[in-house]
Amino acid sequence: MTISNPDNETQAISRRQLLRGDMAGRKPEFRPPWALPEAAFIERCTRCDACIPACLEGILTRGSGGFPRTDFSAAGCTFCMACLEACKPGALHADEPTAENAWSLRAEVSGDCLSARGVVCRACGDSCETRAIRFRLQTGGRAIIDLDRALCNGCGACLSVCPTQAIVLGTLQEESI
Repeated sequence: MTISNPDNETQAISRRQLLRGDMAGRKPEFRPPWALPEAAFIERCTRCDACIPACLEGILTRGSGGFPRTDFSAAGCTFCMACLEACKPGALHADEPTAENAWSLRAEVSGDCLSARGVVCRACGDSCETRAIRFRLQTGGRAIIDLDRALCNGCGACLSVCPTQAIVLGTLQEESI
């Protein structure tokens, strides 16, 4: 399959890109929680897939190159540590595993947020166990989303419930992904 880009050039896309809705090939693949830095992860991971069925939420899938990735489209991570315990090669490792040191992912909200457009929607706030997503009431009954990235643990629970996909995950080192 081919698509046109803004320069009217066509480019081939893979079946995986089509099914993931990643026409530009830019969607990142997030590693499982407690993954080693990317180079060390790739070196250590044997692609045994033991972490995938161990995930109680079912958010770990096989990604590019057969390496595990986290897919937040259906649920968020509960940091149950089942994947960590299943990883015998040690590609997932933490001396003292907690939700805070699982990864550097944090939620960000785009302009597509229904609440920002005056539509009542608090699905993301209702799904946020850390209360990183709250809503500030404004005059006229509107509520503006207030995201506290310091409270966000990057669990991804807010992604699957957002009807407009206005929430994206980014790392602490990057603006957004």
